[in-house]
Amino acid sequence: MLVYLLAQLFLFFFKINTMRTLYIISSFLLLSTSLFAQNFPFPNHTQYQGSFIQPSQYTQTELDNHITTFYDLWKSDYLVNGCDTDHYYIYFADGNTNTVSEAMGYGMLIIPLMAGYDSDAQLQFDGLYRYYRAHPSHIMPRLMAWKQITGCIDSDGPDSASDGDIDIAFGLLLAHAQWGSLGAINYLEEAKLIIDDIMGANRVEGDINQDYYSVKLGDWVTSGNRMKATRTSDFIMDHFRVFARATNDTNWYHVVNECYSLINDIQTNYSSQTGLLPDFIIDVHNNPKPANADFLEGDHDGHYSYNACRDPWRMASDYLTSGDNRAKDATVKIAQWLKTSANGNINKVYAGYKLDGSKFVSWDDNSFTAPFTVGAMLDTANQAWLNTLYGSIKTYNTNGGYYDNTLTLLSMITISGNYWVPDTNTVTSISKPSESKKQLMQINNINEDKQIKISIIDNKSDYSIKVIDILGHTLWSENTKGQYAISINTTNFNNGLYIVYAIDNKTGSMIESEKIIIAK
Repeated sequence: MLVYLLAQLFLFFFKINTMRTLYIISSFLLLSTSLFAQNFPFPNHTQYQGSFIQPSQYTQTELDNHITTFYDLWKSDYLVNGCDTDHYYIYFADGNTNTVSEAMGYGMLIIPLMAGYDSDAQLQFDGLYRYYRAHPSHIMPRLMAWKQITGCIDSDGPDSASDGDIDIAFGLLLAHAQWGSLGAINYLEEAKLIIDDIMGANRVEGDINQDYYSVKLGDWVTSGNRMKATRTSDFIMDHFRVFARATNDTNWYHVVNECYSLINDIQTNYSSQTGLLPDFIIDVHNNPKPANADFLEGDHDGHYSYNACRDPWRMASDYLTSGDNRAKDATVKIAQWLKTSANGNINKVYAGYKLDGSKFVSWDDNSFTAPFTVGAMLDTANQAWLNTLYGSIKTYNTNGGYYDNTLTLLSMITISGNYWVPDTNTVTSISKPSESKKQLMQINNINEDKQIKISIIDNKSDYSIKVIDILGHTLWSENTKGQYAISINTTNFNNGLYIVYAIDNKTGSMIESEKIIIAK
């Protein structure tokens, strides 16, 4: 904390007394990113990809305030400090069930996204992490035993459920981007470990069937027909893209493609009028089709029920963060059908449908309505309908349960523009510099013309110099071969933390990195 305060005093001095706009911070000052608290404090209005709309009856500030009000109530009801003094879990609030890995995954998404508003976010996230690590799957040790009951006891088989594992891994990557990985928990390395176990070393291990790159139901599936089955709510494509970048494993792109192939098969052959997806798909290897009744959970395993209800939120999130039109097309099919089916009447949105669009229940549930609302963002002709949907979900449901309130909060975060995806491609390289690195760069602060000037001490080799933001997005790059000095214009850079680093083009390895803060 002392180092942080000194840095702030220096920054204040240079800004106020000398009107300098760029302060170079040496590497030792940033040995722990956590000294600078969160890098992406809420509200963090993300530059989403592609075309979308947001509720027009509220300002951005009002949308943000809806979330913080909802979040405070959600946290009061469901975030529990228990089982151990430094453990937290998300209360499942059903019978004697303490929590499930799905709930833990949601918590590990929400908490880092709310950092900045919630000053205790990192403390709580670390407690969620410790709880997850205290309950490993007995099959793959970095995956989570999917259910705990009263007494914090693993129940119903200490094996994993894929969606919980996937969200927990992604949450660790969010934590790495938000707070850095040089504190008590190395979030990035922990994320890599769980991602490796999710993928597994072969078709039997982990949560991915590497014969088809389909998502399995959990690490407990090792043979039989269930090896050829998948749960559509486990199609979390934006997470898979980040896993590929974090681990340099291109197989994750095969998983993305398989998910979209299965979505297309079902929408083409079984729900051409509605776009609805079933809870479970079987025969993924040959002739994908909705599961039969009682395949795994109940009568509605082949219908759009309490698993598939999450699909519009997951698919829309991928489009908003990647711009993949496969996600948009699949989501808009559902959004357009719903608007027509309900005829603009919020009271005609139901909690369960057959794939032909006929309802099989007569009640509503925000577990369905909130993800439908995210999906409506992608149809730019849907403004009035989006406004209606959002108006129905924005108020916390004190009579609701963990599932609908949690899915509503996650949906509202996305709708408001506060969902973001860490790009860990280059951040991964920066996190662990070479032990034998030599000093290559001398960075000089030239404030008057808003230039960073870098002197290359060794200009005999072939280097690339890059400037990235904390998400790993490259903002500037140049090859230094034959050059001795480089100037970088920062006029268009936003205030924030940046990393300047050098790569040896012959080996592809990082040689040196320096951190800077730009404050205008």
